[in-house]
Amino acid sequence: MSKARLEAFSDGVIAIVITIMVLELKVPDGADWSALAPLCSHLLTYVMSFMYLGIYWTNHHHLLQMAGRVDGRILWANLHLLFWLSLVPVATAWLGEAGLEALPVALYGVVLILAAIAYTILQTTIVAREGPERRLAAAVGRDFKGKLSIAFYGAAIAVAAAAPRLSVVLYVVVALMWLVPDRRIERQLER
Repeated sequence: MSKARLEAFSDGVIAIVITIMVLELKVPDGADWSALAPLCSHLLTYVMSFMYLGIYWTNHHHLLQMAGRVDGRILWANLHLLFWLSLVPVATAWLGEAGLEALPVALYGVVLILAAIAYTILQTTIVAREGPERRLAAAVGRDFKGKLSIAFYGAAIAVAAAAPRLSVVLYVVVALMWLVPDRRIERQLER
């Protein structure tokens, strides 16, 4: 099966998820700067979630560039990832509305960790399909950054009840780690 259809579908889902998130932003109740203050939490949460979706989109793109063909296992692994990404708008809206309350902060982390696990499953499935001797396996290597991200999400979820601000800082740290697309794959593509 060609990967073009998988890429197009995934791009469409991510675009819809971003659209849903932006539609959750409310118009200020006034025309001065003070009218923006009540929306600050919503806007900051939207920016963080947009960054995450952008990170997944770019890394998904690079990952699929390395794949030759896709099979049923890859399709299902991809749907698994898209399922968790489709929950980002709900977690974003709740976190933006509730602010730094423990449960919304923890739930946001649960969505992030499950998306990261789903991405890891997709990556592993594609590597298995391509074979261990292929360029993708060499590019992914031990995936230290992916494992570290999952560990940070787990830590953020664990401390959310006692230190929700620290949880959000950990979410931002992970996003900053991934802001630049995965150079390991780019280097393999340049060869």
